[in-house]
Amino acid sequence: MALLTATTPAVGGTLAAPAAIGTSNTINGNLAPCNLKVINGAGSPVSVTIVDPGHTAAGNTGTQAAVAVANGAAKWFSLTTAFIDPSTSLITVTLDSATSVTYELIP
Repeated sequence: MALLTATTPAVGGTLAAPAAIGTSNTINGNLAPCNLKVINGAGSPVSVTIVDPGHTAAGNTGTQAAVAVANGAAKWFSLTTAFIDPSTSLITVTLDSATSVTYELIP
């Protein structure tokens, strides 16, 4: 798993440089709430899943729903503190493919 790096906007402006993303990624929970932009430069859609670390009363993990990002498109994801895994203090984001896919993370 790769720890994604955030770009903090400044009053005078900040140059946002998209970075490569992997198929299994983590975000420091201290950044939440934050926004993740997934930019798909590939020729086909990619599926992005924000892992739900929650547990039911029976101990089952939460349900994750994959969200498609169309080829040649970008999509923003709002990540709240609800996505922080209490055992790791991280938010986990997975992709079904990372070829030609980049990200921007804004706290």
